[in-house]
Amino acid sequence: MATDFATEIQELRSTFSQIEAVTDPAKLKARIAELESQAAAPDLWDDQDNAQAVTSQLSQANAELDRVTRMGGRIDDLEVLVEMGTEGEDEDTLAEAEVELAKLKKDLSALEIRTLMTGEWDERNAVVTIRSGAGGDDATDFAEMLLRMYLRWAERHGYATKVLDTSYAEGAGIKSATFELNAPYAYGTLSVEAGTHRLARISPFGSADKRQTSFAAVEVIPLIESTDHIEVPESDIKVDVFRSSGPGGQSVNTTDSAVRLTHLPTGLVVSMQDEKSQIQNRAAAMRVLQSRLLLLKKEEEAAQKKELAGDIKASWGDQMRSYFLYGQQLVKDLRTGYEVGNPQIVFDGDLDGFIDAGIRWRRSAQNAE
Repeated sequence: MATDFATEIQELRSTFSQIEAVTDPAKLKARIAELESQAAAPDLWDDQDNAQAVTSQLSQANAELDRVTRMGGRIDDLEVLVEMGTEGEDEDTLAEAEVELAKLKKDLSALEIRTLMTGEWDERNAVVTIRSGAGGDDATDFAEMLLRMYLRWAERHGYATKVLDTSYAEGAGIKSATFELNAPYAYGTLSVEAGTHRLARISPFGSADKRQTSFAAVEVIPLIESTDHIEVPESDIKVDVFRSSGPGGQSVNTTDSAVRLTHLPTGLVVSMQDEKSQIQNRAAAMRVLQSRLLLLKKEEEAAQKKELAGDIKASWGDQMRSYFLYGQQLVKDLRTGYEVGNPQIVFDGDLDGFIDAGIRWRRSAQNAE
């Protein structure tokens, strides 16, 4: 069946016009001009934290404008390509137009997803923590599978990651792990992965070949920036230092370089051991602790507002996805209904479908509220 290019291009332009309305290129250009003025200031690097923030924001704003501008140009080019192929009855040109149409649909969908991330911290880098839950060795093994899954997903996209802390289990897998993701809209993207993940499979650790269900929790928080003012008095923090360790409890360092911070008023605990020195680990741990306190503060404010409005709902992130590695072989998101019949490609980092569906689901839930 021949492709109806006229209808397809019309739909592309309709979607693109909605994206333009949200991104507002004129406003974006004004923002770029303002940042360029700040970046040109002779005393910019007197304050390195501010300088890095300005240059980072400028780079992101330019990239955002370039994405929108190029997308409009690609739709125009597709229309010209279709006209050339139609007028000349050139099947090769029309076949080329088919390929470009498919690419445009995919890229436009990704750009549309970006416009749905308008939260206060969505543009920020993210800190992801994975913790094993009920299920013994299967749960700790599952936690390690999830860690690998997210790191592979980031690798596929060329995103920078840094593992900050890993707590190995006595048997298989890990008790917990924390890593930092440095990417555009990292928090807005991965925050839909927060919640309880469930694995059902024939356990490789049992002798009876029985089905085992295990759980792991994923926490995603925005990384604090130098402009965020979260004061944490030293009197509110308990500091423990210990020797970094690897799988099986084997010593990695011969000095007590690992650091554990406990925030006494809230009970929040952050451990770091992947840096080389105690000072570096303490600085990294403090940054993550401040990020968690910032998010906790905002969550408490939001909860209070909902309580006053008489509208308190359970967190949408709980029990969010199931992975079935027996029988039907399926990974299914319990919020969106999105599913994939090949768990292996999911564990290898093919998560975009789940993330996109989650972002659309979140926006729909927000609009409903």
